[in-house]
Amino acid sequence: MSSARDIVQKLWSYCSILRDDGLSYPDYVEQLTYLLFLKMAHETATAPGGADIVPKGMDWPSLVERRGDDLYRHYSEVLKTLGASDGMLGLIFRDSRNKIKDPHKLRLLIADLIDARHWSALDVDVKGDAYEGLLEKNAQDTKSGAGQYFTPRPVVDAIVECVDPKPGERILDPACGTGGFLISAARHVRIRNPDMTPAEEEHLRLHAIRGGELVGEVTRLAAMNLLLHGIGPNAGTAEPPVATQDSLAVPPKELYDVIITNPPFGKRSSVTLVTKAKEGDVERRRVLRDDLWVSTSNKELNFLQHVAVSLSQGGRAAIVVPDGVLSGPGAGSAIRRRLLETFDVHTLLRLPAGIFYAAGVNANVLFFDHKSSDQGSGRGRLWVYDLRTDKRFTLVGHRLSSADLTEFTKLYEPADRAKREDSWVEDLVGGRWRSFSVDEILKREDCSLDLFWLPSQGNAMASQNFDEIVGDLVADLQFALAEAAKLMPGDERRKEER
Repeated sequence: MSSARDIVQKLWSYCSILRDDGLSYPDYVEQLTYLLFLKMAHETATAPGGADIVPKGMDWPSLVERRGDDLYRHYSEVLKTLGASDGMLGLIFRDSRNKIKDPHKLRLLIADLIDARHWSALDVDVKGDAYEGLLEKNAQDTKSGAGQYFTPRPVVDAIVECVDPKPGERILDPACGTGGFLISAARHVRIRNPDMTPAEEEHLRLHAIRGGELVGEVTRLAAMNLLLHGIGPNAGTAEPPVATQDSLAVPPKELYDVIITNPPFGKRSSVTLVTKAKEGDVERRRVLRDDLWVSTSNKELNFLQHVAVSLSQGGRAAIVVPDGVLSGPGAGSAIRRRLLETFDVHTLLRLPAGIFYAAGVNANVLFFDHKSSDQGSGRGRLWVYDLRTDKRFTLVGHRLSSADLTEFTKLYEPADRAKREDSWVEDLVGGRWRSFSVDEILKREDCSLDLFWLPSQGNAMASQNFDEIVGDLVADLQFALAEAAKLMPGDERRKEER
């Protein structure tokens, strides 16, 4: 059986054929999404006991039997018709249009790439991981901006392992991008619970996973990604697992047991969320969210508030936040104080630089729980793991791996946090795991969570790792040259290659 990597390489190889026609990486992935869905819908319909998902005449056989201009016109009509549907059909095809202008190349995709493989026969992990690998390649195209929707897999998996979602729980990502967190959560539940009942599996597939995404084109990628991983309804009008929505615009309709998310970074929003309505709010672009604690236009702080108020009692959350959310006066200080006083804010992971496709990001993961009624009002300790000081990673050459997060996930002790012990000892160098009293943090100026204690080794470390750093720089330069080559017109690029 083909591996996910082999399938990604074959899928991606066709992109170069279409790039000469001006099709971008995101356009290519989007068109593949439409075709893959139609092929798998046909496979489902023709399987024993299967049912038609796509209307006759708009289905996969109607594409396979056509060629030339007839294929081009019909494919365009299929996208338009299915885009007006309800349920998963409407979610995946809404506002879709044919961007493949050459009928011969469209035929090549349909007959040679998609129709030649029986996708439904592939293991869920193989076909799902293949599609996710395609999304990651798309994220590497920095010109498209797709990287903002992609969180490194080792970070996602480490967060999910720590939060430890379970069968029967409801899981939310209010800024889901292409669905990485939600897929990792579903995979975690299945691996840790191989003996789930049919009812538990159905709950996981249809009801447990929910996500929101602001950009419609990205929502369709998330829906397809989830579907290929066995999450979501195959057809009909059943509620899809993801929706195109501004998650900050309205209070949550229901509460969730687990929330895991990496919201978009950026200080200001064009809209201010306010806790009390005032005259002229519409003209001033204010949105009433009386369930939030503090009025602010800082969307990072608003996502933090939104996650907190969306948690059910006893629920668990992990949210990726930039450094600015951890410190500073005003709204940030008030929100941190409210969070520390009313929630169990127990863990902070300081992430290293150089791991996100969006450049210049210094990020952290904040873990907190909505206290259950039997926990009382006492405050405990905030445990901080510093994976940033004297750590250097790049997108090529020296990438962050799961092994780099193994110590953190082990020290986290998801099964029993009472077993935690500091690895840091005063007056001794080293020890990236240290706890702080929440009561003491509340006394700090602005309730700052910007907590560091390890001295940087600076030049000593640089001299020890000189060869490694030079290797990383060479790899980065090669990557930059390859990206620059993509910007060259087709004719000039071919001359350069000769």
